[in-house]
Amino acid sequence: MNWSLLPNIITVMRIILIVPIVWLLLKEDFKTALILFAVAGVSDAIDGFLARHFNWQSWWGSVLDPLADKLLQVSCYVTLAWMGHIPVWLVAVIVSRDIIIIAGALAYHHTVNMFEAEPSLASKFNTLVQIVLILLVVLHVGIYAVPGMVINVMIGIVLVTTVYSGVDYVVRWSRRAMQHKSG
Repeated sequence: MNWSLLPNIITVMRIILIVPIVWLLLKEDFKTALILFAVAGVSDAIDGFLARHFNWQSWWGSVLDPLADKLLQVSCYVTLAWMGHIPVWLVAVIVSRDIIIIAGALAYHHTVNMFEAEPSLASKFNTLVQIVLILLVVLHVGIYAVPGMVINVMIGIVLVTTVYSGVDYVVRWSRRAMQHKSG
């Protein structure tokens, strides 16, 4: 086996976990869904560590890893919104941001230069608060009653960081494109 492929294999396994996580959420088996969500989170940390520590980083991994994270998060958000636990408008904002970023990345890649995913600090923070909101909502509906005010504040934080990180991506990559074309 080519060990340098291990981070990407772990990432693919994380993508496969999305189906049972969504199914468990729909069945309202929130404890098991949380366990699998935690497994997915740990696998994300492991594949990242292996890629960096052993220099097993690849272009595919740089695309596949954030894609796996986004697919998991968006799947959970859509499912929880469909079940009535997260506002649909928030999911629309999150998905719109992701579509804008993907469209921008594809446009950059095809018209300017090869795109390499470089998550910004704002994007990393946004990912963190999105995950925290998923965890809080699943805890609240299935395991432990989290105060509504805490969830509402987290919804506000997710909204602000989602919009901010989306604008940040557009500005940073637009500047990069203009610099590349002028230089």
